[in-house]
Amino acid sequence: MAVGDVSMPQMHAVKGVKIGSAEAYVRYPNRRDLVIFEFAQGTNVAGVFTQNAFCAAPVHVSKKHLQMGNPRYLVINTGNANAGTGKLGMENAEATCSKLAELAGVQAFEVLPFSTGVIGEQLPIERLTQGLQPALSTLNESAWADAATGIMTTDTTPKGASEQFELDGVTYTMTGISKGAGMIRPNMATMLGFVATDAPISRELTQLMLKTAVEQSFNRITIDGDTSTNDSCIFAATGLAGGTEIQTVDDARYDVVLEVLIRVMKRLAQLIVRDGEGATKFMTVAVEGGNNTQECCDIAYSIAHSPLVKTAFFASDPNWGRILAAIGYAGVKDLDVEKIQVWLDDVQICKDGGAAADYTEEAGAKVMAQTEITIRVDLGSGQAKDTVYTCDLSYDYVKINADYRS
Repeated sequence: MAVGDVSMPQMHAVKGVKIGSAEAYVRYPNRRDLVIFEFAQGTNVAGVFTQNAFCAAPVHVSKKHLQMGNPRYLVINTGNANAGTGKLGMENAEATCSKLAELAGVQAFEVLPFSTGVIGEQLPIERLTQGLQPALSTLNESAWADAATGIMTTDTTPKGASEQFELDGVTYTMTGISKGAGMIRPNMATMLGFVATDAPISRELTQLMLKTAVEQSFNRITIDGDTSTNDSCIFAATGLAGGTEIQTVDDARYDVVLEVLIRVMKRLAQLIVRDGEGATKFMTVAVEGGNNTQECCDIAYSIAHSPLVKTAFFASDPNWGRILAAIGYAGVKDLDVEKIQVWLDDVQICKDGGAAADYTEEAGAKVMAQTEITIRVDLGSGQAKDTVYTCDLSYDYVKINADYRS
């Protein structure tokens, strides 16, 4: 059961983006498991991908095709990750692109493939390719919610975000979907994210905006510390709502669009954490007072990854020594523990490296019983700060992952 508000908002159509889906029986019958995005000619497309050295075949193919030009189509299957599948896996990823290109009347390099699901099994390529035409036949601008459902694996809820904003009298749209519930610790330069806008943005700036937004969203979440073989995030700008193209970061519109993109992607990223496998708590780990962003992130992730911290929160057990231990082993050089302050929401549990004089276990337990909790750490050394989002670790996480292949 997801934590907090995970409701699907109104998913505004993006001019120049059409989406179709089908039931291809990639792994399970009677469920939508194949999704196609079609971008209008001239759309600028950017991508970031997993840094896992064992990255999946579709990641290799997508990266190669993206370097060859702007894609017109994305094809996403669930139920099978096509990772750890060797030469045949690469051939199947390429075959998927070739077949869709043939049906759509484009070049194979204009198709980017994405897969998510079980690792180490070959794609049922015949069933997948047979589902392409049915998916193409359903292409329309209003299928974002269907697509969010169609890319789910162990997710319990579809994930979407959408905003409309105005620039120079023109109304633009930013809409996106994501999937992910386990094997989540994106490290991007089994999470997938697809966001599109009809604002006019140059290809170079589309890529820059995406990298900037990813660092503040998908690269600031963790569920279990595992970086998937398939993590991918795509940002497309069709430009079809009108206006002149944004070509430099000095353009005042650049910061406005980037701010909207960051909000949309943060929402999509946090929805993944809220839907973490077996999650019962949504936890924000905010570290401030660091000498630089890296040490703030190192400490935040050390806390967020700790199985002992995560299980304590699941049990609502205010065993705050586990938080201190995670801070201490984060590897931050010259850490002055006597300057460290730690709070659970507004309850200070650690002052100057030791127990806060007015802290009571009852107060700590009350905060930890909440479904949404902030762990705030002040290192007392500088002005840098950063935030990571995570969830607790429950019995159900083990059950879900033990039963996943069945």
